[in-house]
Amino acid sequence: MQTPYSEKTEQYNLALSMVCPRCRTPNPEGTQVCIECGTPIEAGGATEIFIGDRKTAATGWSDPSTWNSEAAAESKPLEAGAVLAGRYQIIRLLGEGGMGAVYRARDRELDREVALKVIRPELARNAQVLTRFKQELILARQVTHRNVIRIFDLGSDRGTRFITMEYIEGEDLSAIVARRGKLPPEEAAAIVRQVCLGLEVAHAEGVVHRDLKPQNIMLDSQGKVSVMDFGIARSTDASNLTRTGALLGTPTYMSPEQARGEKVDARSDLYMLGIIFYELVTGAPPFAAENPMATLVKRIQEKPVPPISLSPSLPPAIDSIILKMLATDPADRYQTAGEILRDLDAWEGRRTEEGMAAVRRGWADDLTAKIALAAVVVLASATGWLYLHRPGAAPAAVPHTVTVLVADFRNDTGEPVFDGTLEPAIGLALEGAPFISAYSRGAAHIAAAQLQPGATVLDENLARLVATRQGVEVVVARGEISRQGSGYRIRVAAEDATSGKALVTKDTEAAGKQDVLAAAAKLAVPIRRALGDVTPESAQLRAAETYSAGSLEAAQHYARAQALQWQGSKDKAIEEYQLAVGADPNMGRAYSGLAVTYANLGQRQEAEKYFELALAKMDRMTERERLRTRGAYYLFMRNYDQAIKELTALSQQFPADDAGRTNLALAYFYRRDIPRAIQENQRAIQIYPHNLFYLHNESLYEMYGGQFDAAISEAQGILEQNSQFASAYVPVALSELALGKVGEADAAYHKMEAVSPHGKSLAALGLADLALYEGRAGDAAAILEHGIESDLKEGLKAAAAVKLAALAGAVRSQARSVEAATRALDTEGSPAVAFAAARALMAAGQEGRAEAVAQKLASSLEPEPQAYAKLLEGEAQLARHNAREAIHLFQDAEKLVDMWLAHLDLARADMEAGAFPEASSELDVCVRRSGEATAVFFDDLPSYRYFPPVYYYLGRVQEGLKSGGAAQSYQKFLAIKAQADEGDPLVVDARKRNDALSR
Repeated sequence: MQTPYSEKTEQYNLALSMVCPRCRTPNPEGTQVCIECGTPIEAGGATEIFIGDRKTAATGWSDPSTWNSEAAAESKPLEAGAVLAGRYQIIRLLGEGGMGAVYRARDRELDREVALKVIRPELARNAQVLTRFKQELILARQVTHRNVIRIFDLGSDRGTRFITMEYIEGEDLSAIVARRGKLPPEEAAAIVRQVCLGLEVAHAEGVVHRDLKPQNIMLDSQGKVSVMDFGIARSTDASNLTRTGALLGTPTYMSPEQARGEKVDARSDLYMLGIIFYELVTGAPPFAAENPMATLVKRIQEKPVPPISLSPSLPPAIDSIILKMLATDPADRYQTAGEILRDLDAWEGRRTEEGMAAVRRGWADDLTAKIALAAVVVLASATGWLYLHRPGAAPAAVPHTVTVLVADFRNDTGEPVFDGTLEPAIGLALEGAPFISAYSRGAAHIAAAQLQPGATVLDENLARLVATRQGVEVVVARGEISRQGSGYRIRVAAEDATSGKALVTKDTEAAGKQDVLAAAAKLAVPIRRALGDVTPESAQLRAAETYSAGSLEAAQHYARAQALQWQGSKDKAIEEYQLAVGADPNMGRAYSGLAVTYANLGQRQEAEKYFELALAKMDRMTERERLRTRGAYYLFMRNYDQAIKELTALSQQFPADDAGRTNLALAYFYRRDIPRAIQENQRAIQIYPHNLFYLHNESLYEMYGGQFDAAISEAQGILEQNSQFASAYVPVALSELALGKVGEADAAYHKMEAVSPHGKSLAALGLADLALYEGRAGDAAAILEHGIESDLKEGLKAAAAVKLAALAGAVRSQARSVEAATRALDTEGSPAVAFAAARALMAAGQEGRAEAVAQKLASSLEPEPQAYAKLLEGEAQLARHNAREAIHLFQDAEKLVDMWLAHLDLARADMEAGAFPEASSELDVCVRRSGEATAVFFDDLPSYRYFPPVYYYLGRVQEGLKSGGAAQSYQKFLAIKAQADEGDPLVVDARKRNDALSR
């Protein structure tokens, strides 16, 4: 029997204070309008809240006499057209609630729209309220994430105090639920995911929101979620503003410990998010009661009604996640937002294989081999671009995955057309099962040659040895084809790679040569069944037909092309792919292979042409291949959102597709969502934990994410296994440099240059970057000139172009700079090289030529080149002292791509415009995201030379803000530049300013 509300109230000694007649929210004594919904409140009623034996004001207001403020303005709404502080022009009222009214306004100084929050005059008289508003600005500025509303400034105008922040064109969750009712689980989970990503960053900064509710979560037209109103948040490091026992927050959503007035931490935010999640999937929050205070008491004493009982179609996994978020004891809840993200990801990954999990589980108990390395040479060719475009990309894995290696068949027919032809058909047919990952035969042959130098055949024994070393669980061995009368007999056996235990042995017949591929594909059916697949045989055979419908000759040429692509023989691979489409003009996977290979060669027009042909021939691909191909196409086109959509679908339908996981990680990486890139890449590593390419990608993502110690550890582990892996020295050197260990970075580069021509080239760029980081421009120029000459001799044109662009920015001679920039543009036309060269041209006074490059970049359909164009245009305006125009252009660039350089340029422009708070915010982003400066173009090429000026500009901004930290910032900059060449303008100015501050 439930305890009546009156008894609960007495038990917990809770009494209402100035209850709102509309929403029943308790308000502080003397409040004239509800702090939650803005409804007028008449005087009278209870005026205090008691929690235990502690008597506190409802929101902990302090004596107004302690705040030296202007008299608060009269309580009246601002009219459209009104201007605050001579800068912010009111457009219209957006709404009222919480602590004040929010308006849409235009910042006339910076020509941008902002949301402007005005504190209520009746509350502005209170010192603690103003302290909390100031706290909102300070705390929110610590949190920089795309899913958190950006705060700009705190201002005052004739007693009216206000905050300006990012304006979002959208709708809050409360309005969405009111309009639509409950949301589909997938949509609700996507919203909660984004909130978790924002909270994860906030909590990492020690900031707890403490007032999460649907009204504080905005959703724009593109589906982007933004958490706003850190108005009563507090840093977990601060203890002076909010006392234990003070009740802050919205009763409908606050956590039990918050209701009891106890100390709260990040887990309280996760509880409030659980209530929101519950409301999204059921249409109403849990703990329904006659008023908000009653819900608080129920929340302390009762467990929520499971949401699945209100929405029976709700997935059980989502029900479990919500209930864990709503555990009364914080110790029983999720401890971090990252844990919620992991469970949401697991649910998404499991949805397509729940039906077969139980069958596989029984089989999996018989296998002792662990999942490990596999570098799928892109069975659909679609992912080869990833492996070659980003040094270090390779296969990935997920829960309940089975990895399989198909050994070489023995051809007893005497007909060469069967050599290497049947194995890809069986591998493709096996991958029709979502949980099976076929290990790349190209990678297997390379591994075999390392184990047995000179080996050319991947026979049963060698295949088992490779599988055991790489962690592959199953080997399809003892495959053979022989003549039988006028037809053929084909035989396979699948076995546990570790124990050699036979799982299935099967043979079949083909009436003629034209039937062999189909017969081989049929042999995958019993293997899949033995591994736990419950897909009907008819469906398996239909999928296999996409491969076997072509000619044997086409299949053989395609298999050879795949092997050559793995060996790095791109020109010969193209020849074989062309022979494949010549033999079978409808072979979509061969067109995809051509597209990938041309993309690797930098021949964009050819790559785009063959991608279009591949997309037109998708009827001859399996569903897995179609998703791979489209995902790779969108990556190639830099349409990252669409790539994520396709690759997410691939990963959900085929959880074992390691290529899909690594490409999905890459798409998130290019979208600057480093945490999610790491997360997806780790899933790939789960499948093939010994894959050095995947581990290398992990070290790079960690470096970009600023996790420098982790990046070093990961990369050193790779080098312990293979000291010749030249690219692994990049995250070691750059991470050491970012940690201030210049000597260690220098040593890593010197080790790299001794490995290979590629390592030597990369090391030259790294050593030059290190010299420029320290201000040794003369040394850098000498290193780059020698490196350019060496690259051109080795035929490494793209590497030479990168060095030429770096040289153009390093030398002080305008003539030398223009010459180097011109050579860079003539040598290789990648957007990053074009941008760096054009920037050097701009600095050398060649604005016309630089703007011509910008126009070419702007004509691209891809967002990144367009963003580079905006940065160049902004640089031109800044050179003309048009700071406001420059700000507008840099903001446009940031909207296109949230790149590190855009934040640095925006800080410089804000500084020139005298907008020091805004400049400070941008520089905070630069410091917080310092990992992205290690290779600013996201191409894994050293560029940490861009980072030291952040400290110089920070000093300038702190001077503008009259902050005491300016001298310290200049000293950091000068410590880095201790060996700088004479005459470096920033160094000269920093010394002058530091000396003046030190007097």
